[in-house]
Amino acid sequence: MDEREQVKSKNSPAAIGPYSQGMKARGFVFTSGILPLDVESGEVVPGGIEAETRKTLENLKAVLEEAGASMDTVVKTTVFITKMEEFAVMNGIYNEYFGKSLPARATVEVSALAKGAQVEIEAVALA
Repeated sequence: MDEREQVKSKNSPAAIGPYSQGMKARGFVFTSGILPLDVESGEVVPGGIEAETRKTLENLKAVLEEAGASMDTVVKTTVFITKMEEFAVMNGIYNEYFGKSLPARATVEVSALAKGAQVEIEAVALA
């Protein structure tokens, strides 16, 4: 018996490769890396790291809600950022979304992200 369920939210951009937005399994939700893409165009939102972080978190929220989870049930995130000097800006916006629940987190600087994005976030949550 397959105890996994694919998560697919129409309020978050479709996966841009052979993967799903998220998977539910045994009471957990595992999201793929979520990018700051506009749902309609599939392109990175304009406005720099602030707009990209906010859009990434809104897209993440949509995937979590589709799975029956929420930002408050997230237990772990991984943030990928292309410029660590943008950390403080990203962190301030991140705090607006997770300030009450404070999930565990790793933040790593990477040389590049898909579609030229500056930030990508994946999460594990309780369903």
